Amino acid sequence: MHINTVWAAYFSATNTTKTVVTQIARRLAQQAGCPMQTYNFTHPQSRKQAKEFAAGDLVVFGTPVYAGRVPNLLIKFVASVQGNGAMAVPVVCYGNRAYDDALMELRNTLEAGGFATVAGGAFACQHAFSQTQNAGRPDISDLTIATGFADQVFHKVEALSSLDGHTPVPVEGNNPVGPYYTPRDRHGNPINILKVTPKTTEDCTQCGRCARECPLGSIDPNDATKMIGPCMKCNRCVLVCPVQAKYFDDPNYLYHKTELEEQFSWPRKTPSLFL
Repeated sequence: MHINTVWAAYFSATNTTKTVVTQIARRLAQQAGCPMQTYNFTHPQSRKQAKEFAAGDLVVFGTPVYAGRVPNLLIKFVASVQGNGAMAVPVVCYGNRAYDDALMELRNTLEAGGFATVAGGAFACQHAFSQTQNAGRPDISDLTIATGFADQVFHKVEALSSLDGHTPVPVEGNNPVGPYYTPRDRHGNPINILKVTPKTTEDCTQCGRCARECPLGSIDPNDATKMIGPCMKCNRCVLVCPVQAKYFDDPNYLYHKTELEEQFSWPRKTPSLFL
């Protein structure tokens, strides 16, 4: 099939999903000899209106994995995106524990929105909570695999005469999808960090960068120490603060972070690819 435009579409608070999706999309555009465009829906303003694609588009569509699923604060928006017969490659990025049902959920959501999924992938990346768990990933090895994956996707699409009789790409995961992963303490009791929000030290200069870049628009632009909406623990505010004034100190959050670092840093998970 002919590809008119390749799209890199992603939500990426810490730039790992962006890096993987862009690598795949760029290579696909090179192979297809067509333009590549970017649809970054990380900022809340970019999600004010649902995006529409068109037949002939090939969309590499990426989200992070939160608790084994597409983030619950993001899935409704993803469901509003209209494929209109475009082909899609769902991609999820997770922190080396597991992607559970996230890729299945993303595939199903895109299919329901009018996309024809032709391939899919799950990539282990540095966890948003941690500076050490899976540090530096995606690295050169991951991106080399992403490039090879793009070549395989291109050859598959090139061999298609049409999308008549299309069936969704087979991916791993429960269908219908299961519950979100629940972290537990050392006694096996569930840990709930849904209402945890970042704290701010006295070093804050009220520059407003965290408020401008919060993917949910949940930090008060007039007072960066205040939250005016939910927090998805993406750590974008921690990452972008020029004076490192943002931090998390909730005991359950810190326990879960330590658990991830100690129990799920090894063995190194390699990308899971589906064609």
